[in-house]
Amino acid sequence: MMRAIGNDRLIAVAVVLVLAAAVVVGIGNLAFAPGDRLHVPTHVVGLAGKYLTYALLALSIDLVWGYGGILSLGHGVFFGLGGYAMGMHMMRLIGPRGVYAHPVLPDFMVFLSWTELPWYWRGFDLFPVAMLMVALVPGLLAFGFGFLAFRARVTGVYLSIITQALTFATMLAFFRNDMGFGGNNGLTDFRDLLGFPLRSDGMRVTLMAASAIAVAAGLILVRALLATRFGLVLVAVRDAESRVRFLGYRPEAYKLAALVLSAVLAGIAGALYVPQVGIINPSEFAPTNSIEAVIWVAVGGRGTLAGAVLGAVAVNLGKTLFTAALPELWLFALGGLFILVTLLLPRGLIGLLPPPREFVRVDAGTPAPRPA
Repeated sequence: MMRAIGNDRLIAVAVVLVLAAAVVVGIGNLAFAPGDRLHVPTHVVGLAGKYLTYALLALSIDLVWGYGGILSLGHGVFFGLGGYAMGMHMMRLIGPRGVYAHPVLPDFMVFLSWTELPWYWRGFDLFPVAMLMVALVPGLLAFGFGFLAFRARVTGVYLSIITQALTFATMLAFFRNDMGFGGNNGLTDFRDLLGFPLRSDGMRVTLMAASAIAVAAGLILVRALLATRFGLVLVAVRDAESRVRFLGYRPEAYKLAALVLSAVLAGIAGALYVPQVGIINPSEFAPTNSIEAVIWVAVGGRGTLAGAVLGAVAVNLGKTLFTAALPELWLFALGGLFILVTLLLPRGLIGLLPPPREFVRVDAGTPAPRPA
């Protein structure tokens, strides 16, 4: 009980800090002119927005790994699919403003001598359709994959290897020009979103703020879900799946639901990521990206939600600073960080915080307990 109370307080603090940081960065960028000591540069706004999308991705992994016991090494595929759905929408918005001035076909299709728009690109010029695909495509893939894997009772390291194979196969498929997603160049040269230019300071701050709201909403949603009977059974499945099965529950259904929700959150993170970085290509599906995201969760604190957010921001901030000085040594530093955290901080950075104080209620007329 006390651990749950402490976790709720950490999540509340994380929500407040995420929203407050977004407000401070946004005001610092828009309200103060360049050169002012309080001005926040535009590139810092972009970095903050990117870190927040990574935080949402880490949160989605913590849901299935920290509470469901499903170590996914392929969440990059859900992140990338959400990003491609958003990228397809923004490519359709370019229209005749492209290099080849084609009213319907994106530039890369004209360059490859395509004559008509593929059927799976239709409707992406409409924002509601694109947003539906951001959630639907990763969710459907997670449902199909999870249904087959969990039905066959694939667990542990075998499931992790299969998820890694899934993201690697997706990366190879999207590298092909005939897939219709831009090949190795991917989708880029985006101009605007909802009628607002992406390069304007106001739009950058808006996207960063939307990412902060998404992280805060994700924390609240996942914590509320875990407090229900579903969450309790999910944790029980993580700790003793066979015992839960003998009690009459179907662990496969609970793990599948958690995986689908996790994939949707990752897809939303990818959709917020793409307009802020300006490109999406098959490298986002690289297995190393998914493994790195798992390290974020481990560093921050698995099974805490707030720790996943902290780990994603802290590791990526360190990456930005470290790669500026010694870019070729970053992967070694990341591996060393993971080993040190595993050996010295099994509960992650969150474990450094003091545990919540226990308050003892003493009713009137009842003597207080004597100290031991």
